Parts: sequence; structure tokens; C-alpha cells
Amino acid sequence: MSDILSLAYPWIKGLHIMSVISWMAALFYLPRLMVHHTERVGLSGETHDLFAMMEFKLAKVIMSPAMMATWVFGILLVATPGIVYWGDIWPWTKMAGVLAMTAFHVWLMRRMKGFQRGENTVTGKQYRLMNEAPTLLMILIVFSVTVKF
Repeated sequence: MSDILSLAYPWIKGLHIMSVISWMAALFYLPRLMVHHTERVGLSGETHDLFAMMEFKLAKVIMSPAMMATWVFGILLVATPGIVYWGDIWPWTKMAGVLAMTAFHVWLMRRMKGFQRGENTVTGKQYRLMNEAPTLLMILIVFSVTVKF
């Protein structure tokens, strides 16, 4: 198995990067949709239904599959011999960042389901603030992997 992973490493890494890009794009965009949904649309009516559908499709068709692919390809990269030395700090900081990004993903899914039910307890300002979370986590993750501190 390790020989196969070593041979496939460049392909797995490429697929991992593409998955991460897709996941991050959705994590950046969904909170922005929610800001506008909260501040301009409200929780009922035709425009609410449109926003709820857009949020649902972004979350279910792009964001969740991209997260799952990111995890699968990431685990395959970690399983590739010689790629990760767990005695270093960087794999742990990257893992913490990815776990936090996954928690943010789950939080967004819950907000999306609330909008589907016509419920929302978060303000537009709070969504704007939360929209910064994936950027900060991305910085941690990217520098963990590239600088390997």
C-alpha cells in the first residue's frame, strides 16, 4: 500500500489542493450569502426562498463534498511514507487548523439549516466577523505546511 501511495503522491497532492480550493471558496462565500440574507432579505418570501436554495446548494453540492475530498486526500497524504514526521510541530498545528475549519463548516451547516426552517439568531455583523475565521485558519494551515515551524 505504501508503494502505491508513494507513486500516487503527486496526484493525491494535486487532488488535495483542488479540494481545498473548492472548500475554501465555499467557506468564504456562504457567510457572505448569510450576511445579505440576514440584512436584506429576511426569513420569508420569494427572495428568502431563493437565498435558502442558494445556501443549500452551495453547502450540499460544493462545500460538503469538497470538505470530504479534502479529508480523504489529506489522510492519504499523511499515510504516504516520509511525508509527515509527527515529532515536528507543524503537523499538529495543521491538524488543529483543519479541525477548527471543520468545526466552522459544521457551524455554517447549522446556520444554513436554520435559514431553511425560517430561523436565524445570528446578526449580519456576526456573520461578517465569522467570515474572517477561514482566512485566519488558512494562514495557520498554509504556513504550517510550507514553513514547517
